Amino acid sequence: MAEPGLDVSFLEAIDWWQIFTILVLIVGAAFIAKILTIYLKKALTDKIKRSQLDLLIKLVNYGVLIIAVLMILPYFQVELGGLLVAGGFLSIVVGIASQSVLGNLISGLFLIVERPISIGDDIKIGNVGGTVADLNIFSTIVKTYDGVYVRIPNETVFTSEITNYVAHAARRFSYVVGVPYDVDAGRAIEIIREVILEHPFALKNPEPTIYVEELGDNSVNIKVMIWAPASEWWGVYTDLLWKIKAELEQNGIEIPFPQRVVWFQNELALHKGRRGGEEPAPHPEPPTFPSTGANNATPLVPDVDSDEGR
Repeated sequence: MAEPGLDVSFLEAIDWWQIFTILVLIVGAAFIAKILTIYLKKALTDKIKRSQLDLLIKLVNYGVLIIAVLMILPYFQVELGGLLVAGGFLSIVVGIASQSVLGNLISGLFLIVERPISIGDDIKIGNVGGTVADLNIFSTIVKTYDGVYVRIPNETVFTSEITNYVAHAARRFSYVVGVPYDVDAGRAIEIIREVILEHPFALKNPEPTIYVEELGDNSVNIKVMIWAPASEWWGVYTDLLWKIKAELEQNGIEIPFPQRVVWFQNELALHKGRRGGEEPAPHPEPPTFPSTGANNATPLVPDVDSDEGR
């Protein structure tokens, strides 16, 4: 008796093109996820923490996986209409509930790509100024100059005006130095220039700019503009200001202070009359008022026992 042959008729019902398409979608999704993972690691390894980078890579991989599953489901006769309606309603609810979280996440990604600030930069965001202590996906940590740590949501950072004081290698600062009118302003300028050129952190290129800016009420005001490395400018600012003052005083140039000459009208008229040999006009007598008896009243004696101000 002959053995029955293997029944392969079920293979005829298989849509091989459909299977091939599903395999291509799976392989393509895995390839895209791999490429995105490699790109994120290269681009963000030195910009964010390892734990945050791993979380971001997982979110990207899950996103690619969900898109691939949604593309494969129709090949298994799964209607996506109901799923799309339910998913749309769910996404609206989740979106409203996590609007600020998603906004901070997206803003954080834009900040990482654009990089207007880095860890260690001296910045000002809105009314918060200090040093960037940490950059996270959802927030930025700033250490103020008073030693206080401030957490700023990335959405606020991204939409606010950012002032980065150390983005450029050099930074300029300025003084206004006043000298007396009887002092040679040119000599004072040369003394100031020599002090600046002797300082190790005052840049020679761009060179300092020194000129007479204004003839003030009490002094000739000299404008001094100096360039220094952005990382050292505060120390140079405080050091040079004192050295300029000390060097000017050693050369006999003192910083003037405001002075005023006050004339009294009656005193002036008295001096004029005496110089002309005239008798000064008598001062008018103060007006008198009718007596009300208050002068004869008994003065009030304070109650010593009830004095609580002691």
